[in-house]
Amino acid sequence: MVAIRLSPDTFAPMAFPLQERYINLLTDFGFKRVFGTEPNRQLLIDFLNTLLPAAHHIQAVTYKQAESLGNSPEDRKAIFDIYCQGENGDRFIVEMQKVKQNFFKDRSVYYATFPIQEQALRGEWNYQLTPVYTVGVLDFVFDDHKHEQELVHTVELKNQHCEVFYDKLKFIYIELPKFTKSIEALETHLDKWLFLLKHLPDLTEPPQPLQEEVFNQLFEVAELANFSLAEQEGYHNSLKYYRDLNNVVDTSWQEGRVAGVRQVAQQMKQAGVAVQDIARYTGLSAEQVEAL
Repeated sequence: MVAIRLSPDTFAPMAFPLQERYINLLTDFGFKRVFGTEPNRQLLIDFLNTLLPAAHHIQAVTYKQAESLGNSPEDRKAIFDIYCQGENGDRFIVEMQKVKQNFFKDRSVYYATFPIQEQALRGEWNYQLTPVYTVGVLDFVFDDHKHEQELVHTVELKNQHCEVFYDKLKFIYIELPKFTKSIEALETHLDKWLFLLKHLPDLTEPPQPLQEEVFNQLFEVAELANFSLAEQEGYHNSLKYYRDLNNVVDTSWQEGRVAGVRQVAQQMKQAGVAVQDIARYTGLSAEQVEAL
């Protein structure tokens, strides 16, 4: 084997043109890089605290295994985008969902059962549980919410009098398409996060209203020029799938059919993309993807 030493100029100009300065947070790569890695945990904490009740704000998180298995090899498993635990024991599932999926709400409830079941202790146990939160960043609007202006929905288990029956299980959904504020209209910290989720790749430099410590960290983490060649390749592949899916979804809605979604899913499968990633991008179930 002949060893070849490459100079720093070997890869100049870059193989992947940097048309944008910052990554798209709605891609799988961008979402997990910013919110799902140890060095950037403070970004996740800050984002979660904009959605949590003040009494449940967290100061630290520990990332947990993103794949949860059932009690037996035959049981269905769950694969989370991000799964973490606060220092107070609260558990958080954080998901980014690009397109509508059949039985999406059922899937959210099913996924929430895994952090509940894993709290079971062997032997004597009093069944006391710590809170479980599911946070969904949705790039779509629920059909039954289309005529509502409210874009953040907090769902709890209530009784027939609309009183909270159990306060340790919460689902928080953000319908991102409803957020339409301009940079000048941003008021709250959550506004700023939602603006960046939608518009980060459109920016050429950090705007003045976002000159805060946490967002300065975000801009540094999300700047494409700071990526290695392998990271740039991973991101551009993720961005390609995101854009392809956008085109397919738009066409499918216009033509009233989903054949295009299946076609892209099949192409992604042939390219070696993991089944769970294809399912998340396309809205198909894992079983539908595997059957292609």
